[in-house]
Amino acid sequence: MAETYDAIVVGGGHNGLTCAAYLAKAGQKVLVLERRHVLGGAAVTEEIYPGFKYSVCSYVVSLLRPEVARELDLGRHGLQIHPQEFVYLPMENGDHLLTHGDPHKTRQEFRRFSKKDADRAGQFEDLMYRMAFAVKPILGYKPPNMAAPSLRDLSTLKEFGGHLSGLGKETFHQLTKIMTMSADDFVGQFFETPIIRAMHSLSGVIGTMLGPKSPGTAYVLLHHYMGDLDGAFSAWGAQKGGTGMVSEAIASAARENGVEIRVNAPVSQIIIENGTAVGVALENGDEFYAKTIATGCDPHVSFRKLVDEKELPGDFVRAIDNFKFRGSSGKVNIALDGLPAFTGMESPRFLSGAIDICPSTDYVEQAYDDAKYGGFSKRPAMEICIPSINDPSMAPPGKHMMSIFVQYCSYDMDQYGDRDQQREAFGNAVIDTVQEFCPNIKDLILHKQVLTPWDMEQMIGLTEGNIFQGELTLDQLFFSRPTAGYADYKTPIRNYWQCGSGTHPGGGIMAMPGRLAAKEILGGKLVI
Repeated sequence: MAETYDAIVVGGGHNGLTCAAYLAKAGQKVLVLERRHVLGGAAVTEEIYPGFKYSVCSYVVSLLRPEVARELDLGRHGLQIHPQEFVYLPMENGDHLLTHGDPHKTRQEFRRFSKKDADRAGQFEDLMYRMAFAVKPILGYKPPNMAAPSLRDLSTLKEFGGHLSGLGKETFHQLTKIMTMSADDFVGQFFETPIIRAMHSLSGVIGTMLGPKSPGTAYVLLHHYMGDLDGAFSAWGAQKGGTGMVSEAIASAARENGVEIRVNAPVSQIIIENGTAVGVALENGDEFYAKTIATGCDPHVSFRKLVDEKELPGDFVRAIDNFKFRGSSGKVNIALDGLPAFTGMESPRFLSGAIDICPSTDYVEQAYDDAKYGGFSKRPAMEICIPSINDPSMAPPGKHMMSIFVQYCSYDMDQYGDRDQQREAFGNAVIDTVQEFCPNIKDLILHKQVLTPWDMEQMIGLTEGNIFQGELTLDQLFFSRPTAGYADYKTPIRNYWQCGSGTHPGGGIMAMPGRLAAKEILGGKLVI
């Protein structure tokens, strides 16, 4: 007889594990099924090269909600995040920009380039924090059903409307701008120096096939500032042992509450009877049954692979088919024989933060132009981290691990040959570009792992390799994520729920989709 549970969660990414942990805290018997040999989905640490631990896809922790860390007691389960203090931005002329955790020092650095930019930096930061404060409550709301709002939906809208009405005229005016403008145009209202504009604008294009001059990219800038509002847990930082240890901390909390977790257990089908999800079938033929099935997979996998089309309304199928993924990011992980030497870097301690290669918005826009019709950027924009500086466990003594997050790399790159040739060409473009700013990089490389969006799809199950399980564009946010009428974590199939980043509030190592989904499954109240 098949085993039965109160709830089954498909996918052992950090959101699926979070959902499972909360359900188990409420007393439910929960099973998590993960297709790979390791937990974490895109937030995973693996020893790909002997002695070196790679944060394979997600490389920094951002926006991890403090309520999740507190309610699941993640600190006791191994959560240990080191905030990033520096961002070093090398320039093509050999100069550089260096930002600090201390805003005063950053403004002094800005003054080297422009007195106006230094004077306006405080105004910009203050405005961004005020707008982040304005938007932050949305992260904790279940999106209302605008087509047929319930009393609870109307209450949510009233509460949020009251919050917005108290913002003040200037903040509200700027909030409407940031929702519609390009990142470059928005930042350009405050700064004139190309590299300062590029530093801010780069945050607006992460995970999207859009350039910094594309309308709508300014909104993503708020993600950084929403994290900073809550301190070290949710600001940008590196987890000890790599991002996979965040997933392992959540898994540990889930197990403590009684969750059963199985790896190497790929689900092939959701079992549906009379319009109700009743269980799952694995690829090996095993079946498990439960009153609740929750999927942490992206919307395409959840509804176009795991479910037969006949079980879904036609308009819902069309909406899912029109949901934009458009993977745009690649990843290169490198084992190094020593510390790299970036041009103009005054002290190796500045390597402990992020190194951003984005000399100007024109540079980033050209990178986008190279890739938007297929292919990859000839000189990509990049964010580089060397976590082994702060965390020696990531590499052998005297060696280092470098993580390179790359914009842009398309899912379709047929012009470069087969998938192996595409991967090789893309990896070479990344390393060649790094060498322009770090002349000794090729001499230090012991091993490199190159991931294109196609590789991320094959390895992790991310459709088209989109790191957010769907682009974070305005038409795919809040009550439209993944589609209108089903942004409340429910689906057209009874007892089948969504809990992944393809739901509100989206991607990043946030854990909020998993928490909010569990709350809805439990009838609107968590056991904390």
